Amino acid sequence: MAGGQGGAGAATPQLRRDKRLVCVEYPGVVRNVGKMLQTLGGEEGVSRVYADPSRRLELHFRPKDPYCHPVCANRFPTSSMLLKVKRTTRRKRTEAGESAEDVQFEVEILGIVTTVYKFQGMSDFQFLAAHSGPEGKHTSMYDKVLMLKPEKEEFFMNDLPLYIPPPIFSRLDTPVDYYYRPEIRHREGYHNPPVSSENLIGLSRARRPHNAVFVTFEDEEIPSKPLDAAEQTWKRVCSNVVDHKAEEELRKLFEVRPIWSRNAVKANISIHPDKLKFLLPYLAFYMLTGPWRSLWVRFGYDPRKHPEAKIYQVLDFRIRCGMKYGYAPNDMPVKAKRSTYNYSLPITVKKPASHTAGIQDLKQGLSTSGTPSPRKPAFSKYKLKDSIYIFREGSLPPYRQMFYQLCDLNVECLQKIIHRNDGTEAVCTERDGWCLPKTNDDLRDTMSLMIKQIIRSKRPALFTTASNAEEGKEQLTFESGEEEEEEEEEEEEFKPSDGSENEMETEILDYV
Repeated sequence: MAGGQGGAGAATPQLRRDKRLVCVEYPGVVRNVGKMLQTLGGEEGVSRVYADPSRRLELHFRPKDPYCHPVCANRFPTSSMLLKVKRTTRRKRTEAGESAEDVQFEVEILGIVTTVYKFQGMSDFQFLAAHSGPEGKHTSMYDKVLMLKPEKEEFFMNDLPLYIPPPIFSRLDTPVDYYYRPEIRHREGYHNPPVSSENLIGLSRARRPHNAVFVTFEDEEIPSKPLDAAEQTWKRVCSNVVDHKAEEELRKLFEVRPIWSRNAVKANISIHPDKLKFLLPYLAFYMLTGPWRSLWVRFGYDPRKHPEAKIYQVLDFRIRCGMKYGYAPNDMPVKAKRSTYNYSLPITVKKPASHTAGIQDLKQGLSTSGTPSPRKPAFSKYKLKDSIYIFREGSLPPYRQMFYQLCDLNVECLQKIIHRNDGTEAVCTERDGWCLPKTNDDLRDTMSLMIKQIIRSKRPALFTTASNAEEGKEQLTFESGEEEEEEEEEEEEFKPSDGSENEMETEILDYV
């Protein structure tokens, strides 16, 4: 310990091992501890973050602003001590009349610090609820966009400037070194392929052709055989007995049923997905529009001329979401396959991703967790579950959006809707095919009701909470003095899409 001219003394402190503390390296000068804790969410908020090791500590410089974008701190283990040092100085005069200082230090160990939060990231952009006028004057809009109490209809009908905050800010808050690829050096005499409408993305090589035949509902002629390039490509990649067996199995499938979806094929034969891209154009053509869109049709078969082909029509079914269906978007029993909010945001620590089974894993018999597992037989290695294309009573679809063929709806009441006009089919239309008008809408309504009943039986708490919320809403309306007529909420008309916005386009891009 340091001392002054008169010497110094210090006592040996006692280590209190029972008291463990958490350190936060606050990026600012703290003058008011209470306000500082508010920026961290208060003691309760800090305790909640500390209880979850995967969470990062958030700091809001404007804690009362809901649009404030936080700065995040990383959690680190440490072995430190929090010391309380008290310096005592005594001045006294010597016999010679000079002043001297006697400095002493008192050291107390308050506890052991086992965890520290460090703010190592950069501050992101901030978004303010303000409007810029024509003269450059900024006007606050917080009192106009934030609803702090139940408001009447006039509050929502006010004429306001357009205010759309971004849903997501930067996904990273730490600088990352970007390693650019070196410039490709080709051999002498090499020339890049000519740029055309068929090759706009990769200029280093032309896109690999899969030679599929696309047919729209308006096309008069139906192809009777594949393209020569598709036949040559399949014969080149068909290199073993397993591929020949898959070809024979797919031929038999098209003999039994002339129209298939790609997922249905994957659930019935075992073939590598990359080779299936070459096999399907060899045996069938692809429908782009109409009631058989996104399906593969056997060469020479025209479903527009066969009324019995209505059982092979496609149904674009999407699980309906909303409070009137009994569950909110966050309570959806079937999680979205693609979502804007599935990205790893900086408020959580990125966990190790699950190992994705690749070709080498399938060859070595590894499970998706990366541990050795019994090797699957070759005939079922690539097969999907039949729930990927079959709808059964009492089970939920695997995804929020599904493409079912009508013959794969294994429910008696649904089949009755499909076969209402058996024997009286007259015209095949692009919207309804050989079925009666609005058949797809009736199927969607019935399937949505079945799914709602399944969710009600498995998770009754969702519907109990929804009913309680409606009762509370009605009571709140009554207390505010507003009289409203009770109107039965009508189901909004469901507009079927002209094609999938995800899987169908993805499949088309594999062949274009």
